[in-house]
Amino acid sequence: MKEFYTAVIKKSGSWWIGWIEEIPGVNCQESSKHELLESLQITLREALE
Repeated sequence: MKEFYTAVIKKSGSWWIGWIEEIPGVNCQESSKHELLESLQITLREALE
């Protein structure tokens, strides 16, 4: 398992969107950057289990 992953985050209108480049299907959308980063971490952890 890798130690680091690449998160791509962008603001689109009033939403923050992001995904993990190395793991297809790990993507999230939230109303704040902080919430997006938390959601990406949780989703990545679940995908790796």
